[in-house]
Amino acid sequence: MCSAQTTSCLADLDNSGVVEVQDILTLLSDFGCSTDCGVSDINNDGIVNVSDVLLMLSVFSGSCPPEPSICDGLTEVELWGEYYDIETTTSIDLWGQGLTGEIPPEIGCLTNLTDLRLYDNQLSGSMPSEIGSLTNLTFLKLSNNQLTGEIPPEIGNLTNLTNLYLANNQLSGEIPSEIGNLTSLIILYLHANQLTGEIPPEIGNLTNLISVFFNINQLTGEIPPEIGNLTNLTYLYLYNNQLTGEIPSWIGNLTNLTYLSLHGNNLSGHIPLEIGQLTNLYELYLYNNQLTGEIPSEIEYLSSLTILYLYANQLTGEIPSEVCDMIDSNNWVPWWNIEDYILQGNNLINTCD
Repeated sequence: MCSAQTTSCLADLDNSGVVEVQDILTLLSDFGCSTDCGVSDINNDGIVNVSDVLLMLSVFSGSCPPEPSICDGLTEVELWGEYYDIETTTSIDLWGQGLTGEIPPEIGCLTNLTDLRLYDNQLSGSMPSEIGSLTNLTFLKLSNNQLTGEIPPEIGNLTNLTNLYLANNQLSGEIPSEIGNLTSLIILYLHANQLTGEIPPEIGNLTNLISVFFNINQLTGEIPPEIGNLTNLTYLYLYNNQLTGEIPSWIGNLTNLTYLSLHGNNLSGHIPLEIGQLTNLYELYLYNNQLTGEIPSEIEYLSSLTILYLYANQLTGEIPSEVCDMIDSNNWVPWWNIEDYILQGNNLINTCD
């Protein structure tokens, strides 16, 4: 007996409700059916109604034949004029080679790849979904190209990735929620693209992250509380987006942070007192937002701080004496001064003179 899940298989043949008899015979042949299934008797003009064929084949069970793969029968693939053996190729390092055009979908055939570096080229077009077949990848760097389109959700298949660099392209659309599957990630660089939408809460699954660079995009919404789970973070760069809401109090959980950049957003409310828990912080950038209220005296606990940028907000009140003492004792970068980087654009009273 022929075996097929005919509803889904035949639905792919034609949307008009009629199909060629020859197409049906080809489909049945794919399942090992003989051509005496009676299809050719339905209509003598070579055309049959899909509904008639479905009725006739309703006794069949099983699954459709697999879609043919571009990798079928291949032992090697050609990429940018070079041939790579499918079984033995584990690394491709072509950064800065002047590569142009699109990333070929055949790259997905190299399933033993662990390291793929194509950065600093002139590659264009979309990231191929076939990249999700490279499930052994630990390092993927496509930065500094001209890639467009969305980050494919198949990126979530790369569960062994520790380093993902897609920065400085023209990628658009939302950050796919499937990125939350990449629980081995240590480095995540998506900055300097055209990404939109909210930061997906699934980012909180990536508890091994030490660096998150989402800056210079068009991200909206509030900073998701799930980022508070990322207690190994040392770099959190969210600047130059369109983020709203308050700086969350859970920011104090990220005690390993050394660099925190939230400037150039639409953040409002007070600077949370918990900012004082970030005692490893070297640089703190909160300027060009809509922050209100007073500077919390808890900033005095940031004894490693070398840069503090609070200008261009709506801060009021006196600069706390504790902060003045910290400014006097810390090893600030040479160009830093209180007038330009704290007072400017606020309504603060300078008590540090």
